[in-house]
Amino acid sequence: MPVEPPPCPWAWPDPAGADEHEVVGMGADLEPGTLLSAYRTGLFPMPVGRRRIAWFSPDPRGVLPLDAVHESRSLRRARRRFEISVDRAFREVVLGCATGREDGDWITEPIVEAYGRLHDLGWAHSVEVWADGELAGGLYGVSVGGLFAGESMFHRVTDASKVALVEAAARVAAGGGTLFDVQWATPHLASMGVIEIPREDYLERLAEARERPDIDWGDASG
Repeated sequence: MPVEPPPCPWAWPDPAGADEHEVVGMGADLEPGTLLSAYRTGLFPMPVGRRRIAWFSPDPRGVLPLDAVHESRSLRRARRRFEISVDRAFREVVLGCATGREDGDWITEPIVEAYGRLHDLGWAHSVEVWADGELAGGLYGVSVGGLFAGESMFHRVTDASKVALVEAAARVAAGGGTLFDVQWATPHLASMGVIEIPREDYLERLAEARERPDIDWGDASG
């Protein structure tokens, strides 16, 4: 069971009040209680500059419908080449996302440490994809109630990140989750089934997901 950290000392602005950059506010901290409160509100952080933290509420919001994940025949064949695990190498996955992607600059050392603390408390999870005993790709995110908020993914071997996404969606669905958030849709994510929904719709779905039991991620070894 996840361990509830000390509560967040900050009061969040209304997510619907985001500016033209989809930013709701600046500041606060990356303590576990702050991060959990933000996700429960519909926000997520990204560093701006060296020390400032911006809190985002995109409109539209990218989500992956759990009953509409697109797995091609070639991807199903590719999955057989890999070994998949959950929560076996969380920090290695976060570091892989930081160094293995063109948009990984926002995953700073404080971000790595902050999500590592969430993982230690049972709130953040990773899916690892292995090839010949080496980490080939993966993804990580935050799991609160029936919500899984995917943060980032990477690959070092072709199709490894896609395999991680399909596995994560399967775990979320099997574990009782109802909402798979990917923040912003991209053409790559759209090819896997991700859609865009209005912020208002997302917040309604989030309110329902928050009331559900925490997702059961199953055996962390596989």
